[in-house]
Amino acid sequence: MLRLGVIGLSEGNGHPYSWSAIVNGDYDEARMAECGFPVIPAYLAANRDTLGIEGARVTHVWTQDRAVSEHVAAASHIDHVVSRLEDLIGAVDAVLLARDDPENHVAMAKPFLDAGVPIFIDKPLAFSRADLDYFDQQQAAGKFLMSCSALRYSAGVQGARVQVAEIGPVQLAVAVGKKDLRKYAIHYLEGLFSVLGDPVAKQVRHVGEPDRDILLVDFANGTQATVHVFQDIAPGGELNLYGRDGIVRVDHGGTYPAFRNSLVEAIRSFREGRPRLDFAITRNVIGTLVAARESLENGGGPVAVQ
Repeated sequence: MLRLGVIGLSEGNGHPYSWSAIVNGDYDEARMAECGFPVIPAYLAANRDTLGIEGARVTHVWTQDRAVSEHVAAASHIDHVVSRLEDLIGAVDAVLLARDDPENHVAMAKPFLDAGVPIFIDKPLAFSRADLDYFDQQQAAGKFLMSCSALRYSAGVQGARVQVAEIGPVQLAVAVGKKDLRKYAIHYLEGLFSVLGDPVAKQVRHVGEPDRDILLVDFANGTQATVHVFQDIAPGGELNLYGRDGIVRVDHGGTYPAFRNSLVEAIRSFREGRPRLDFAITRNVIGTLVAARESLENGGGPVAVQ
């Protein structure tokens, strides 16, 4: 049995609850209903027959608040609550960092990277060039780290890859979604990159404004993309690809399947002893996000993706 520790809880993000229940395969309905994220008990109940990932279990949890940790443990049937991050070292085989505020990822991941404990980090991995460089150096030194948006593994994205091959060279890709550049643009970027086969991004221009983010992305293969992330639009989003011979409209297929698929890939990676997702792909996507932030801060000029 692969022993997993889940760590971190950030505002607006209930992943410690949902990820743990998806892996463990069971949960306390009454406690889960109190988690503060109504969508989680709804999709867990709707997908009860597919809960659980064979050969793995979340056995330990840590958050910044002991009372919150106790509640997560009770809701998701986690056996052990620890008081310090470092208490997980030696007690688990791998770690799921479930906090999605990227400025905290280096500090929270460092104890495990230093100790050689494999870690899967919630999206986005980083939001600054310095933090991305740190993780790049760690993986180059042989440390196990993996990070992505769950949309990379959504049924819609995976199914659309076949359709994309049938519409000729993609000339334009358009992604639209809700919320913000810092935490949520990664979803639309990752889904876009994945369905295109992860082409190399050359440069980005941010031509919008805060809370109305519009990114223009140029790829080395000639494809161009626009990514629109608006705070005050209805949730949902879309991804459309325009080729020489046709159009593909991607339906992501819902939150739960994407979460489960990404956790399956993380756990398969832990078992195989290496990330199944090449870090060069992650660096390409996160480098694009970082370049978009720098373009916004520099008045919208083009910024090379590094």
